[in-house]
Amino acid sequence: MIQIRSDLTPAGLLPKLRRLFELSAAKIHSLEKSWQPSQGSPVCTAEGRYTSRGWTEWTQGFQFGSAILQFDATGEREFLEMGRERTVAVMAPHLTHTGVHDHGFNNISTYGNLLRLIAEGRIADVPWERRFYELAVKCSGAVQAMRWSRTADGGGYIYSFNGPHSLFVDTIRTLRALVVSHQLGHVLMGENDVRISLLDRAMRHARATARCAVYYGEGRDSFDVRGRVAHESIFNANDGNYRCPNSQQGYSPFSTWTRGLAWAMCGFAELLEFRGGDETLEKAACATCDFYIENTPPDGIPYWDTGAPGLEKLGDWRATPADPYNPHEPVDSSAAAIGAQGLLRLGHFLKDSRYTQAGLTVCDTLFAEPYLSTNAAHQGLILHSVYHKPNGWTAGAGESSMWGDYHAREVGLYLLRLAEEKPYLKFWIG
Repeated sequence: MIQIRSDLTPAGLLPKLRRLFELSAAKIHSLEKSWQPSQGSPVCTAEGRYTSRGWTEWTQGFQFGSAILQFDATGEREFLEMGRERTVAVMAPHLTHTGVHDHGFNNISTYGNLLRLIAEGRIADVPWERRFYELAVKCSGAVQAMRWSRTADGGGYIYSFNGPHSLFVDTIRTLRALVVSHQLGHVLMGENDVRISLLDRAMRHARATARCAVYYGEGRDSFDVRGRVAHESIFNANDGNYRCPNSQQGYSPFSTWTRGLAWAMCGFAELLEFRGGDETLEKAACATCDFYIENTPPDGIPYWDTGAPGLEKLGDWRATPADPYNPHEPVDSSAAAIGAQGLLRLGHFLKDSRYTQAGLTVCDTLFAEPYLSTNAAHQGLILHSVYHKPNGWTAGAGESSMWGDYHAREVGLYLLRLAEEKPYLKFWIG
């Protein structure tokens, strides 16, 4: 269980936050100099250098979005120009990519962040440029919303790249694309000119995720532990009935893959903020955040799956600080970076210091060695990240991931704004 520290504040973390973005600048420059778009998207590091991993193209937005966050945090315009130029030159295929459920990852991290900076008055409001970003986000949200399967209860979900039977818990955080597209007045036009609400699809998906991917200790099955999360929910595509849990990247359908848990924590919490309150979203956010607190070592860094078989060799792993160098099971620092933001946002929304202080505790650990990468020759920012362990695609001890680095920057920016009493960081416009 996390040993929640009550003495931490965003202002108290300022030295660590400034060090984070100081190191981040050099990492972004290093990757920019060495990476060519023809190589695909950088995914994980191998011996400190970013490499690609062909599966789905879901990480390129994190690469260029990181430069935009760097500008947001420091005001260094070279990073704004880098992020803006790369977004315009490289990201267009992601807007109309019909084969993935990852639009919020790629396109809100780039076009969406640039649009947000205009709305906040951080960069000039050049009309053609603003309209360009608006059109990009509108297209992205509508294309993602096309991946739609109906459920037997009248709802539905955005199906994963596995096909119409598959709902991934990850997708809860990519709903950003639908929400911002809706905010901009866009709809998905269907057969017979039917106008389909993007916000309605986002909320139906969120409710399906809350109902099927999250457990509440209400006797659903023999493994119904409150806050546990299944990576994948399987439906009968013919009639829309839910069939069973599954897992692509976790150890099993009946254990909790902690990055999937973190996506749920963060996605539900920020949707709750956007909606201004919602019983279903709040129930899911609280359950998942409580599970994280109760099933993570005292320092706030989780192991990659709470049911991983090698954990028994670590003894009482919930009561001992995480060991990223242990020979049995890897930790996943990327889950910590994502989950910390969920804890902080839920605490802010509910005005509940337990969640806020838990999030600060995670960040206090994450933004220091051995997780913060201080080696100038290493391109990663946050060490000890895991990708797809069942497939053997694990970065592991000493390595980084593009999503871990991006989300460390994002939660760092979130805290920096709180510490400096600047506008609250949110993904939506207005």
